[in-house]
Amino acid sequence: MSARYKTVAVIGTGPSGISAAKALSDENIFDRIRVFERRDRVGGTWNFDPVPDPFTTRLNGQLKRSIPSEFPHSAPLTEEDTSGRTGVYDTLDSNVGAKVMAFTHTPLPETNSASSIERYGRDNPTRPFRLVAGYLEDVFQNYYHLVSFNTGVEKVEKVNGRWILTLRRSDHLSRGRRHEYWWQETFDAVVIATGHYNIPAVPVISGLRGANAAKPEAFEHSKAYRAPDDYVAKKVVVVGGNVSAADIVSDIQGTVRGPLYLAQRGVNDFFKAAFQLPNVVTKPQIKEVNATAKGVEVEFDDGIKVSEIEKVIFATGYRLSYPFLSPDPVTPNNRLAGFYQHLFKIGDPSLTVIGQLKAGISFRVYEYQAVAVARYFAGREAKALPPPSEQDLWEIKRLDAKGPGINFHELRLEWPKYYAFLRDLAGPPAITSSGYELPPWDDKWAELGFSVIQLKDKYWRRSAQEQLRARL
Repeated sequence: MSARYKTVAVIGTGPSGISAAKALSDENIFDRIRVFERRDRVGGTWNFDPVPDPFTTRLNGQLKRSIPSEFPHSAPLTEEDTSGRTGVYDTLDSNVGAKVMAFTHTPLPETNSASSIERYGRDNPTRPFRLVAGYLEDVFQNYYHLVSFNTGVEKVEKVNGRWILTLRRSDHLSRGRRHEYWWQETFDAVVIATGHYNIPAVPVISGLRGANAAKPEAFEHSKAYRAPDDYVAKKVVVVGGNVSAADIVSDIQGTVRGPLYLAQRGVNDFFKAAFQLPNVVTKPQIKEVNATAKGVEVEFDDGIKVSEIEKVIFATGYRLSYPFLSPDPVTPNNRLAGFYQHLFKIGDPSLTVIGQLKAGISFRVYEYQAVAVARYFAGREAKALPPPSEQDLWEIKRLDAKGPGINFHELRLEWPKYYAFLRDLAGPPAITSSGYELPPWDDKWAELGFSVIQLKDKYWRRSAQEQLRARL
């Protein structure tokens, strides 16, 4: 028996790409597996970049390069695509409980950071980001021979039934100098595993572009957050109502100058305790910003203006971005369109996206997606995909239920059904493979996964009480 698709490309070596490389290799059936990573190491968003991605008001900050007309091609080195830098900061701990954040085949080490022990107690379920990054490297250790590092995937297109990848390597040496080397490779199937924490989402606000041009140091996205020391004695506005806003507010509210202003369109109830900390003034959305001689003036939707703002932090999430695909599958509402179960391209399942999910229980859902995809690509799936007409209907029904935006990809409270779909599609491993059977969904996983949020809530409430007592 031969594979349905004999050659497979994987784009990215974050948790989803690592999952794909392992699952595909485990099948022991593919003629060729190639993995392409634009950085010099695995780990994706869990890598640390001390210098962050510069702030931009563009909808898509990812750099699109001019593609040569002939291959192979060597050219002088062009500018860095800074969107590849991560949003990790030095004291970051995981937000998902370690026992279920981990892949089912390899547990995370039981090590906590000093700050997490101080906040949440010993043996808490968080893990420091450096431990997570090392864990991912360990999981990937048997697959390094598959990877081309420092390699950007600049274009993915299907020609005569096969996928052509246009590739650019940024560490090519020519006469002792770094150059770019461009080439193409062809595959039967492609796994896109590039994650969704690359391009900051910044709301459209009157005056923002001009104010940013005049005072670029005054604006940043939460992706650029590195340390609370950067905001001591500064007048700050945080924009957002989800986990990144909660973490930043908690970190800096006690040390900024004056109250910390918090602009929100909506709020996730799980993080209310952070937003109700002392010294935090909650405001509606920002209506307009303007640069002044003494900083930035911010006007909120309630008509209140606050001047001399030194930093506006947009903790407003990320935009999906697959700039190498044409036509662009990302809708104006920030949804990946045309992929059945967030995974298989409708009408052409040789193109898949792993990792395009919200609240999926972290690495574990990527593992399940990867195993399902690998066994489908191998022709070993236990359950057939429905015809394209039924896949289209799935998308239509989900749009009705979840709306046209990023929440289309949210799995909260749908875990048993989605994990069962992936497990049923994957089925048991083939005798000739090195694979394993995916465990069935366990309702305890959700409780374990979100236990960190409960601990944070307790910490924020305790912190509020302590700060109020200190004022008496």
